[in-house]
Amino acid sequence: MRFQHNPFLFNSMEDAVDRILQAAEEKEKVLIFGDRDVDGVTATTVLYQGLVSLGIDVRYRLPLGDDGYGLSMAAVDDFAKEYGSLIITVDCGISNNQEIAHAAELGMDIIVLDHHNPPEELPSPAIIVDAKTAESGYPFVDISGCAVAYKTVSALRFSRTKWYKMELCLLNARETEEGTVIECVKVRNLVPLSRLVETVVPGEKGIMDTRLPAYLQGQMILVWDEKNVASILENTFGNSAQFNCLDIRPEVAQIIPGVSNLPLSSLKKMSKLAKYGDHEATEIGGFYNIFVSYVNQSQKRENPGMVEQEEKDLQLVALAALADIMPMKNENRIFVSKALESINSGKVRPGLLELMADVNLLGKRVNSTDLSWVLISNLNAAGRLGQPSLAAELFLSRDQKEREEVARKIVELNMQRKQLSADAQDYGFIQAKDSISNHDGKLCVVIDERINRGVTGILAGRLETSYHVPAIVVTFVDDVAVGSMRSCRGFSATAFLDRMSDLFLNHGGHDAAAGFSFMKELLPEFESRIKSLAPDIQLESSSEGTYDVDAEIPLQFLTPDLLAVEDLFEPFGEKNEQLLFMSRNVPVVDAMIMGKGEKQHLKVIIETGKHKWPCLFWNEGERLHRDFEVGDDIDILFHVERNIFNGMETAQLVLTDLRKSR
Repeated sequence: MRFQHNPFLFNSMEDAVDRILQAAEEKEKVLIFGDRDVDGVTATTVLYQGLVSLGIDVRYRLPLGDDGYGLSMAAVDDFAKEYGSLIITVDCGISNNQEIAHAAELGMDIIVLDHHNPPEELPSPAIIVDAKTAESGYPFVDISGCAVAYKTVSALRFSRTKWYKMELCLLNARETEEGTVIECVKVRNLVPLSRLVETVVPGEKGIMDTRLPAYLQGQMILVWDEKNVASILENTFGNSAQFNCLDIRPEVAQIIPGVSNLPLSSLKKMSKLAKYGDHEATEIGGFYNIFVSYVNQSQKRENPGMVEQEEKDLQLVALAALADIMPMKNENRIFVSKALESINSGKVRPGLLELMADVNLLGKRVNSTDLSWVLISNLNAAGRLGQPSLAAELFLSRDQKEREEVARKIVELNMQRKQLSADAQDYGFIQAKDSISNHDGKLCVVIDERINRGVTGILAGRLETSYHVPAIVVTFVDDVAVGSMRSCRGFSATAFLDRMSDLFLNHGGHDAAAGFSFMKELLPEFESRIKSLAPDIQLESSSEGTYDVDAEIPLQFLTPDLLAVEDLFEPFGEKNEQLLFMSRNVPVVDAMIMGKGEKQHLKVIIETGKHKWPCLFWNEGERLHRDFEVGDDIDILFHVERNIFNGMETAQLVLTDLRKSR
């Protein structure tokens, strides 16, 4: 966890924590308002359990049925009737200016925990924790809403330590050929705030001739090996300089015994984290890192249940990162990697365990693809069909039988969602080609009242994938038009929708995915605006029909050992696609067509010396006898995957393309 970013790097995190602690102290009623998708439900769960652990009187609310996205006036008014005083939005809120202003008028405070693109005018008055805001201070903008909730809960846990809000200064003195180098780092909530380096030739300056007195005033000064530091400072400034320092080394050694007799010069070399901010590895950098490790370890020792709860939280954070297509880089890789490690070690959190049992994932080595295509698709079905509270109940219920029943309901809802998606695809693809030509070849717009509102995003995504242009899908709920947009090729969905903001009841999202709603009576104006804006859309060049191959594998190296190579690059997802390999002149020893109906699959058996590989090519049954025959040599593009059958694990290839070898 040391490689995660400190939650207090959010400039507003301390304000959010203090307001929540005030609610706990004064026994206030708190409402968490989330969203219907996996990110919103997991964020609600993580924050709810975190606030319950503080003894807070908290309840949650999610959009149900045909409710719109984001905090609603009805939710604000209902909570006011309960004499509630604090609303915390998760995975929403950054665009709810009117609702937040209304809550303030009713005497309620608002904390916004979000990750969506902010509007030009931020909601006020509110404490806003969103990495995408200009003044957030957070170094990584692409975390999910659940990750923001998790960071807030982590900050709340830290607030229970003696170090919360304490003004500290780490000080080190070392002798060099140029003189005595005195390095100081100010720290608050384990965040390094500033650094001072002063080089003094012994006997040339008094302490008052340096910047040290002003810098150290009012600080608790921590040193490593006080006797050595005091001796160096006395040699530099004489007996008149008095430094009130606390030697932290004995205290650290009680938690991390291996450092008890080590100087900072050795710690610097040992530490993998011997840098912070933009500072290179130095003795003071090593001091800072061992201090942070000590505080973290102390916190875990004082609160032994924290580690287990963090593991449970991270499993939800991982689901949210994959569900909201967050790039698999920076912290997101840590979140998903740690979650997979926890799940595959058998420490599956309640709720997730019951769902995994229902979809036959227990006993299998789960990877990011399993989370995305199996667990997340089922969990999202609850929200898409207007019952996100089922997903929340799955994670929050303390009754195993109830969780098992909820898991079954969610799987059933996913079956319904699949049929609705299939119907929507039939309606949508009939309109798609004409729509693209009517929008200058740059945009696909499908408007159909037969499409269920819960699958507009799925259909928009499929249209975008199929035609490689941004896609918009609109349906209707009574007198309101509800739509989803999915974008590609460097075109921002939210920026595009912002150009029509005067039409919308609400809108928002990410560059690649956004949602909106407007009154049905404005449909002609909406269509007219879309058509007038389409010619101005600027799209990056399409990569359709081309592949980025990670490595060409000669036949003698095409062995199950490739799975170990694949594992090194997990977790896969956005910005870290699954490894794509190529092999040439591969002998085909058998081939068959599988499946019934229009889309049939192809299974090819290839031979690579000692190994025979089953290769699956989904929806490409027509390739046999058209592009190759049994006995031919073929060139293949493929992913390597694990196949579990009857508890036995084998390696298989999943083909992306093939051609007869030249």
